[in-house]
Amino acid sequence: MIIEPKTRGFICTTAHPKGCEKNILNQIDYIKSKGTLKNAKKVLVIGASTGFGLASRITSAFGSNASTIGVFFEKPPSEGRTATSGWYNTAAFEKAAHKEDIYAKSINGDAFSNEIKEKTIQLIKEDLGKIDLVIYSLASPVRTHPETGVRYKSTLKPIGSSYTNKTVDFHTGEVKEITIEPSTGQDIENTVTVMGGEDWEMWINALKKENLLSSDFKTVAYSYIGPELTKPVYRNGTIGKAKDHLESTAFTITNSLKEINGKAFVSVNKALVTQSSSAIPVIPLYISLLYKIMKEEGVQEGCIEQIYRLFSERLYLENVPTDQQGRIRIDDWEMRDDIQEKVSKLWNEASTETLPVIGDLEGYTTEFFNLFGFKFEGIDYENEVDEMVYIPGLV
Repeated sequence: MIIEPKTRGFICTTAHPKGCEKNILNQIDYIKSKGTLKNAKKVLVIGASTGFGLASRITSAFGSNASTIGVFFEKPPSEGRTATSGWYNTAAFEKAAHKEDIYAKSINGDAFSNEIKEKTIQLIKEDLGKIDLVIYSLASPVRTHPETGVRYKSTLKPIGSSYTNKTVDFHTGEVKEITIEPSTGQDIENTVTVMGGEDWEMWINALKKENLLSSDFKTVAYSYIGPELTKPVYRNGTIGKAKDHLESTAFTITNSLKEINGKAFVSVNKALVTQSSSAIPVIPLYISLLYKIMKEEGVQEGCIEQIYRLFSERLYLENVPTDQQGRIRIDDWEMRDDIQEKVSKLWNEASTETLPVIGDLEGYTTEFFNLFGFKFEGIDYENEVDEMVYIPGLV
């Protein structure tokens, strides 16, 4: 079939298998160009099919020849309907890994469930024995609690009062004002239940109980802080409460791993175009301005560059550098005073008319479509492609 991008709001409902493969091969080439990393050798990535989780899996496999198991929840293809991009990403990753005799298997299902945890534990027992790194990179908006069966839904709202600021419709380029009403009722508790650290801790406890964690084991979850201008809706909002919980959970997990000298970290990463960030009001405009400045300063990074820097310059040092709250910071270039000052200045100037000049909306839009395999050079999107692509190591 000929596959074209079809968008609905901040998501693309189609994905291009050849474009997704190109995306994966580009990231693999980047990691290979950096030489060998002395990192983990047996890695579990929870949330492995897109974004930072996918970049972590690629960096592990092609940076240190690690065996990886990836857990994710993606829709497979059917006749005349494409799979989700994460499905095609994983198929391309496993194809490349197996070609180089690198172990890679995947499990598709609800990572919050006991069933998927048990399935993963069995696979680790059968194939890997013990693992030395767990990456936790889930970004689901809903969670069915495995103990109670109650379904929780997260919200992205300010706390206490409404929040009004600019945003951009990146499909049309229109800069407009948006008001987000404050959280009510159980919004905070629900968001913490979905996006906090409880499930991360459940995973580690389940693996520890089965004696599947090696000595000097590490686990990392990903977070974001962001600038002052997004704080009311992000870090000081409902999602910020969930991030606070996630970050405090790192200390709880570390305490539970003392006997194997294990450690849990939260890595605070930079703002990037992801399926999750595209859904957050204000963020697309902020990223459009940020990208322009970071590219001019020569410090722009995508997911794969961020994760390579995390693995090579932070996580595997003898003394892992952290901030006062114990967090690894690879948002350091984004949060440089000079860069944030420039963003603030441009923010005041941003309008539908000025954004094409002062921002990088084109770069934002291209990266958005790249997530789904579109707008890659070297891909003829007018050619027929087979949408029925399979993941070779799917368990």
